[in-house]
Amino acid sequence: MPALIRRHRIDARLLTSGQPWPEQFAGLQQAGIEAVINLAAPTSPNYLPDEAARWQALGVQYAALPIPWEAPTREHVEQFCALMDRYAGQHLLVHCALNLRASVFVYLYRVLRRGEARDAALADLHAVWQPDAVWQALIDATLG
Repeated sequence: MPALIRRHRIDARLLTSGQPWPEQFAGLQQAGIEAVINLAAPTSPNYLPDEAARWQALGVQYAALPIPWEAPTREHVEQFCALMDRYAGQHLLVHCALNLRASVFVYLYRVLRRGEARDAALADLHAVWQPDAVWQALIDATLG
């Protein structure tokens, strides 16, 4: 079975990655994933239109918040933070197509809601990627 795309463990209850392959869903559920937040847009090349049904069949809670690659906004960040708060305390997978959107949004959540030090959270973000100009602008606008 292939590895998760750009898999990155944040802590014992939070995992980020790119789009899981259908054959990985059951293994993730068996490994303890209780909820999934998908930030991929339907136009992403590896998008699974039936993903919600696949997770729900395994008893895993699922939420989709499609984030446009070229136009992420503070409103998207606020919506994401509300979803993260909803699943607080659960073993959670946050993913998108390649763990780029997911890593930025999780970084922002950690700083804004968890009150974590920017440097510590930034190390996890940079372990996945260095945000391009569009995504760095979102970070700068959100964190001031």
